[in-house]
Amino acid sequence: MSLCVQAQKTNYKLSMIGFYNLENFYDTINDPKVNDEEFLPEGTKRYTGEVYMDKINHLSEVLSQIGTDKSPDGLAMFGCAEIENETVLKDLAHQPSLIRRNYQIVHYDSPDERGVDVALLYNPKYFTPKFSEPLNVMLYNPDSTIRKTRDVLYVYGMFAGEPLHVFVNHWPSRRGGEEASAPGRASAARVCKHKIDSITAINPDAKIIVMGDLNDDPVSPSVAVVLGAKGDKDKVEKGGMYNPWVNMYKQGIGTLAYNDSWNLFDQIMISSGFLNKDQSGFFFQDAKIFNKPWMVQTDGRYKGYPKRTYDFDNYAGGYSDHFPTYLIFLKKVE
Repeated sequence: MSLCVQAQKTNYKLSMIGFYNLENFYDTINDPKVNDEEFLPEGTKRYTGEVYMDKINHLSEVLSQIGTDKSPDGLAMFGCAEIENETVLKDLAHQPSLIRRNYQIVHYDSPDERGVDVALLYNPKYFTPKFSEPLNVMLYNPDSTIRKTRDVLYVYGMFAGEPLHVFVNHWPSRRGGEEASAPGRASAARVCKHKIDSITAINPDAKIIVMGDLNDDPVSPSVAVVLGAKGDKDKVEKGGMYNPWVNMYKQGIGTLAYNDSWNLFDQIMISSGFLNKDQSGFFFQDAKIFNKPWMVQTDGRYKGYPKRTYDFDNYAGGYSDHFPTYLIFLKKVE
């Protein structure tokens, strides 16, 4: 099923779960229901079929290599953000470098005004979804009208025979300032927290993964207070959430850069059920940011940043303005 790792004469099965913000992954067809005019062949970005195919090639280049130093299968599943629809994901999953993994898609159209959604792609060799639903995040403008944003995607299924709950997020942006926009991210966090609490009330050892571009750092109130995710394993209570990115963030390591400082918005958090290494199921081993030198901008105003697709309206031929993240899990093999 996957690569077996040896440690002190114990065999382990290894599996990896990731997240990647695919940065404005639109198709080239005008969707009258959403604001996608910028990303059309005649739009300001001159987003042609050629650019679209180049974008797909670049994203598949990244996704096909994540974790392959540990297992030839790469990611067992990954969440993604900033995708226009299921079509772009099908095009991505059918790229030569990814097609053998047979990635399947869980996706719902969300009400976001830019038309971008979240989704989960999974290798059926590792994961079998049993139930999924979009969880609506209600936001309001100052005049009390509804502000449309991304839903939270909730997926429940069997991960190598174990029940697993997955939340894929893309929380409201910091447009208008970090402080002014914080209540929107707190609202999205509460949507997750409410569902997590209903799961752990029934089973405090339930295995839960919360991933996404949170537009907040591991120490931000939405993550540390509303979700209650802790960076110290010893302080995580039964049914609580562990955030493996806190120390990395405090060391100045991030997944995207803005004004020459690093943020770590792309997080994957896990419930307490993953922390006990003396169990028959998968347990957490490590957290990684995938940031190869070829994914980094080498010159210009974004030097040292993740190599993005566009520099304003000029096609830069990059990958994404975010680095992907992933977690490594091990399971004892009898």
